[in-house]
Amino acid sequence: MKTSISAALFAALIVVSCFIAIPAGALGIPIVLQNMMVILSGLLLGGARGAVAVGLFIVLGALGLPIFSGGRGGLAVLLSPTGGFIAGYFFGALAAGLIAGKPTVSKKSFQYTRIALAAIIGFALIYCFGTVRIMHLIMQKQNMSIAAAFERALPMAVIPFIIGDLIKLIVLIPLAVKLRPISARYINK
Repeated sequence: MKTSISAALFAALIVVSCFIAIPAGALGIPIVLQNMMVILSGLLLGGARGAVAVGLFIVLGALGLPIFSGGRGGLAVLLSPTGGFIAGYFFGALAAGLIAGKPTVSKKSFQYTRIALAAIIGFALIYCFGTVRIMHLIMQKQNMSIAAAFERALPMAVIPFIIGDLIKLIVLIPLAVKLRPISARYINK
């Protein structure tokens, strides 16, 4: 499968997952399935192709298509507290794909551990970018140190989402292990 076709397909899967958004957190940042689909893109397509899929999704959303969580779109979403998480999507997919490596048809015994590590690091990067964006917004509004802004941002950017993301990881990891050999047959042609 060509890179453009696989990227478009996974960008569409990320878009479809925007319709499931549960409000959480103080800043209106919802619990979404998009972050799970982003990491799955990296795990199934590899780092570069997964990042291209997520990049396509971000560009389309920035252009105003209502494809971000809750059916929102436009540059304003990227500048909102949610914007840090969306930027993290790109780097999370890239890192997850690079760590997991190119999908292969063979089922290696270490694959499960490697995919789990890749997914966890991908989610952690999304959290990092989201936290930094919220810290930036806090520091803009209030004159405080980086440490104080971090202390205020952590309960808004990470704590409300940990349980949901752990559940997503429990589903995502075995799903990726099962789908990687299938994905390899199409993307490695």
